Amino acid sequence: MKKVIIYLATVLVVLALAACSQKSSGEEKDANVVKIGVTGSDGELWPILKEKAKAEGIEIKLIEFSDYTLPNQALANGDIDLNSFQHIAFLKQYTKENKADLTPIGATLIAPMGIYSEKLTSIEEIGEGARIAIPDDPSNQARALKLLESAGLIKLADDFGLFGDPSKIVENPKKLDIYPIVAQQTPRVLPDVAASVINNGVAGQAGFDPVKDPIYLEDSEDDNTLPYVNIFAARSADKNNETYQRIVELYHDEDVKKAVEADTNGGSIVVDISQEELLKVYKGL
Repeated sequence: MKKVIIYLATVLVVLALAACSQKSSGEEKDANVVKIGVTGSDGELWPILKEKAKAEGIEIKLIEFSDYTLPNQALANGDIDLNSFQHIAFLKQYTKENKADLTPIGATLIAPMGIYSEKLTSIEEIGEGARIAIPDDPSNQARALKLLESAGLIKLADDFGLFGDPSKIVENPKKLDIYPIVAQQTPRVLPDVAASVINNGVAGQAGFDPVKDPIYLEDSEDDNTLPYVNIFAARSADKNNETYQRIVELYHDEDVKKAVEADTNGGSIVVDISQEELLKVYKGL
């Protein structure tokens, strides 16, 4: 009887250890599943990046969102691990307004903003009282107004800052009617306005060529565009996560760069900026 009890105890211990081993293995596998929030997954970029990550034991799952504010909310709540859809200024705006502990961990690309029109062929043709649509979220609204200023259409106050709005226009010689609307709507109102300032990604989704179609385009080499470099964002506690950092590195492989170029008709440029420099820009905003 004693031998039977010892045998049964041994079996139970072995089974318990096997269960723990399976649990540990499962947890390790789950640790290599990375959920990335995006606002569009069409094109060649993501399938290529997913395959490259898979070869290194990292499974990327894309979670799509239809609204620009939702991927940050999901990241802050822990529903996703990373997101990749926004520039530094947009992230800064979100974290300040929502007291969210998020941070950039790697650069992806810069997508120059453009002014588009169905009626005009050059910026000089914009006339007196023309209606100009711009994105209404604070960071992109300010960026659009700076673009209108660089085009010579308006002048902004010296204290305009990174999140200024139309109230900071100090000179408007053509008495332009500046019309802020949701960023995704900026291409759809083109029949009703003289011109529309459209984010590069939104323009591409609407079928525009972001290099050839704008009547005026942002200078991507200007240092003033650094706040508009797109990024991978993570929770601050995960900023040094090796798996996440590896995904950032893979993003900068040559075949991924070519995929970005193909997906955006050459309108977006992959940029390789150190995390240290990104954080410096981010904290300085």
